[in-house]
Amino acid sequence: MSATYDLILQGGTVVNQDGEGVRDVGIRNGRIAGIGSFDSAQAGEVIDCTGLHVLPGVMDTQVHFREPGLEHKEDLETGSRAAAMGGVTTVFEMPNTNPLTTSEAALADKVSRGHHRMHCDFAFWVGGTRENVKDIPELERLPAAAGIKVFMGSSTGDLLVEDDQGVRDILSVTRRRAAFHSEDEFRLREREGERVAGDPSSHPIWRDEVAALKCTDRLVTIARETGAKIHVLHLSTAEEVDYLITHKDVASIEVTPHHLTLTDEAYHRLGSLVQMNPPVRAPRHSERLWWGLQQGILDILGSDHAPHLLEEKQKPYPASPSGMTGVQTLVPIMLDHVNAGRLSLARFVDMTSAGPLRLFQTARKGRIAIGYDADFTVVDMKLKKTIRNEWIASKCGWTPYDGKDVTGWPIGTIVRGQRVMWEDELTTPSRGEAVVFQDGLKK
Repeated sequence: MSATYDLILQGGTVVNQDGEGVRDVGIRNGRIAGIGSFDSAQAGEVIDCTGLHVLPGVMDTQVHFREPGLEHKEDLETGSRAAAMGGVTTVFEMPNTNPLTTSEAALADKVSRGHHRMHCDFAFWVGGTRENVKDIPELERLPAAAGIKVFMGSSTGDLLVEDDQGVRDILSVTRRRAAFHSEDEFRLREREGERVAGDPSSHPIWRDEVAALKCTDRLVTIARETGAKIHVLHLSTAEEVDYLITHKDVASIEVTPHHLTLTDEAYHRLGSLVQMNPPVRAPRHSERLWWGLQQGILDILGSDHAPHLLEEKQKPYPASPSGMTGVQTLVPIMLDHVNAGRLSLARFVDMTSAGPLRLFQTARKGRIAIGYDADFTVVDMKLKKTIRNEWIASKCGWTPYDGKDVTGWPIGTIVRGQRVMWEDELTTPSRGEAVVFQDGLKK
C-alpha cells in the first residue's frame, strides 16, 4: 500500500546534500517522510512547486528582535513575521535586550514569549558576562539556548566583556561554540575623536580594521589557550579573512549580506541608515570577503537584523544608533548574488542550513532528509522584484535596500510542515517553537 502524507511538495527542484533534482517531498506529522515521486492522491494537500526550487529551511543565526525592553523598535512577533516573509524558517535571537538574557529565568521568559507567537522557530543566545561565568556550563545547554554570546566591543545594550581575563574566564568553561562580537574596545575608546559630528562616513574610520583584527587576534589566542570553539560574528575586514585562514581549527566565521553587498559609498547615499557595528567598509574589504566565501573560509550567513525606528536612525551622527533591518532581505539579496554568479545555490544552502547544523548541532534542522523537520524555503530563481520599504514587515518599516532590483525571490516559507508564507502573504497563524539542539539538556 502506498504511503500517505499530510502534504506533498510536488515537482520542485530540490536542493539537497546529493545535489539538485526535480523531486517530490512527502511530509507527515511535521517531519519529512519521503523523497521521490508521489501521486497527488497520496496526500491531503499538495503544493505545486513546478518551476520553483525547494531549499532546506533558511536559518538566520544572528537577529536582534528587541524584546523584552525595546518593543517600540521590534518584538518577537514582528521580527519573526519579517523572517517568515523573507523565507527564513529559524532564527537565533541575541541577548542584548532589557533585561539582558543572562540567566535561566530570562531565557525561559523569552521562550515563553516566543512559543506559538513567533512565526518561525527560534533559539536564543545567552549573554556571557563576568557575573554569570559560574553558571555558563548549565546556561549554554538549557532548552532553546543557542550558546553563549560575548561582546568584546560595545554596541547596542549593556553587554561588554572587553578584557582578556574576562574572555578567558568565559572560554575556560564553555563547551559549545561561543559567539563573539570582535572589535577591540580599548582601541574604540582611544579613537572616539575620529568621529565627525554629522558625518556617518567617519564611522568606519573610528571603528577601523585595526580594531577588528586586533580583537580577533586576541580572541583566537585565548581560544587556543583554553581549548574553546569560537564563532566570529559579522566579519568585516580583509585583514581578518587573511588572518583566520590559519585558525579555522578553532574559529568559525559568519558574514552578513550587507558586508558583502554595501560599501562605504553607501554613507553618501543613505547616511546613518547603513551605520552598523562593525561598519560597512571600503570595497577592498567586501572584495576580500567574497574571496573568502568562494574559497570556503567563511562558514555561514547571518543578517545581524538590528532594527531602529527611522526617526532614531535619522538623528545626527554619532547620536544615531547602529543597526539596520536584514532578516527579511537576506534571501532575496543573496539569491540575486547567486544569479550574478558570485556563489552557487548549493553554497547558499551550505551557508544557511547545512552550516548552522554543522556548527551549532541543531536537531532535525538543516537538511532535506527523512526524519528531519519539514522546514523549507521555496524560491523562484527567475522572479524579478524590487525591494521596497512597504514590503518590510519589521516594526521599523524600512530597509537600506529600498528600490534595489533583485532576481530571485522567496515564494514560500514552510515550518514543520505548515505553510507560513506563500507569495508574500502570511497564510498560517503563528506556530513557532523552540529549536532542539543535539547537545542540549533534557529537563
